Amino acid sequence: MVSTQPLSIQRLMNLFDEDKALHPDRDSIKTAINDLQKDFEGHGVSLVEVASGFRFQANSEYAEWVNHLFDERPPRYSRALLETLSIIAYRQPITRGEIEDIRGVSVSWTITKTLQEREWIKVVGHRDVPGRPELLATTKSFLDYFNLKKLSDLPELEDIKDFDSINPDLFEALEKEMNADSKKTDNNLASTISSDNIMETEDVDDEITESAKVIPFSN
Repeated sequence: MVSTQPLSIQRLMNLFDEDKALHPDRDSIKTAINDLQKDFEGHGVSLVEVASGFRFQANSEYAEWVNHLFDERPPRYSRALLETLSIIAYRQPITRGEIEDIRGVSVSWTITKTLQEREWIKVVGHRDVPGRPELLATTKSFLDYFNLKKLSDLPELEDIKDFDSINPDLFEALEKEMNADSKKTDNNLASTISSDNIMETEDVDDEITESAKVIPFSN
């Protein structure tokens, strides 16, 4: 509970000296985590699995009271930012131009900058077309923030070609989560234990690069 980041099973294993008899194997740690999850059922905090692993966090039903412990109000985000994040989440990897085609308006650089500063999106490559536009995709931090283990845990949407058709479901879900930031304690509560069987979870990049022709991004 003292870790500020989710801890994978591998990271937990690395905390123990391999040459000592008390060094646990992977199955032992998984069993211990399952036992802890059962022990915390019905309590104010729970041990949950997100993209980066397992972590302790306050249960949302108690957020109204826990929130009183935090003096700083979280930022509120514009509808344009939430729409942009929504489109990236469902159509990744995607270029800025493709986002603009879906939204019907230009995407301000401040929006993508804010999303990158929050570490919710990143550049994963370039589209193999003239101009080589950057391809944007969500990160593990995005999945962690929204309590998702993998991209397939996102709400299912039949078609994202017409943003108006997907906006009610997706935008409402994102707005509820993000602006509930002030009601659910930023949901990190800083105590974390993470697992590496996550993401059925190899890596977010593996899920997103299969759906588009990508030129790998290099610094």
